[in-house]
Amino acid sequence: MTTSPRLPEFKASPALSLGVELELQLLSLRDYDLTRAATDLLHALDYDERYGEIKLEVTESMIEVSTLPRTHVDGIHLDLQGLRAVLLECGTQNNIAVCGGGTHPFHHWPDRRICPGERYDQTYRRYGYLAKQFTVFGQHVHLGCESADDAVWLTQALCPYVPAFIALSAASPYVDGVDTFFQSARLNAVSAFPLSGQCPPLRDWNAFVEYFDFMAACGIVSGIKDLYWDVRPKPEFGTVEIRVFDTPLTIEQATSLTAFAQCVARWLLRTRPEMDAALNLHVARYNKYQACRYGLDAKVSDPLRRIQIDLRTWVEEIIRATEDDADALACRPWIDRLRARVSGAQPPDAAWVRAQFDRLQNLNDVVRAASHRFRGEAEGAPAA
Repeated sequence: MTTSPRLPEFKASPALSLGVELELQLLSLRDYDLTRAATDLLHALDYDERYGEIKLEVTESMIEVSTLPRTHVDGIHLDLQGLRAVLLECGTQNNIAVCGGGTHPFHHWPDRRICPGERYDQTYRRYGYLAKQFTVFGQHVHLGCESADDAVWLTQALCPYVPAFIALSAASPYVDGVDTFFQSARLNAVSAFPLSGQCPPLRDWNAFVEYFDFMAACGIVSGIKDLYWDVRPKPEFGTVEIRVFDTPLTIEQATSLTAFAQCVARWLLRTRPEMDAALNLHVARYNKYQACRYGLDAKVSDPLRRIQIDLRTWVEEIIRATEDDADALACRPWIDRLRARVSGAQPPDAAWVRAQFDRLQNLNDVVRAASHRFRGEAEGAPAA
């Protein structure tokens, strides 16, 4: 297997093992705007990492939690429960609220402060104001791979499913105090980065290393984190990382999305369906836009059949196709939660946020309601 001095060695992990990262909003209890609190909050934590890590993100108004590696999605849920409890306890002691959602509905991005650290300083110097506008919040799902070649194959095999992942997780309808008409506006901030998008067609790990070394020689990348792809291999963890989910409003939805990703990956690995990575690239940006704009009501293009399909219908077909995988992975209850959203029995997160605004007529109170929802409480703030 080809290696590169610029890439960590691929460390094989158990197939379909799981890890989850959640980027969360830190809020002032005074007005539920974002607050600059991440560094102080970390210093105040008394935590032994029994559920995973809690760490800084690019600006002081964000905090990231990451679970331990798990084989079963129930373990992910327990870790997220534990991480939430630790954050909420420390936040309460420091007058800080925490919530999910892909964007904060009304924060003023120039007010954001870049976190201390060489990585974040380099990001700010390289990308300028985009780094502050990158105060958006996503869920990343890691799927274990037994080999580097499997990781490259799965990275490309998952790319056509990006619209489904986006639509199921969409939780960012408001930006700068206005309704964007998007279901997931968060990904518009990500798309501004030059290396966002999807993995090019690559036959195996050796081809990926050659591609990465070429990009490095051209001065474009220096590490794997420079690739802001929708799905990318993560060699130091031995995983493939799906990066397009909005952070959900609840950890239960985060768990359901993780279960769905695991089921899709298992189905792909056992069936090895027909795939044309080059052909998918022709429609990838369009399909991604459609999912961000319209969510489950989008129409997306199928490049193999050369037709447009209803995204909601397609997601229902995916869930049915992966039922055996859900049973094998013992995650059917989590998939059933997603099925209720696809059918319309439960509102998607973006629709819930809009419904709160219709009820409360104030985005500050909407964020307060979202913070209650993240805590696992009832729908939160009553109308004033």
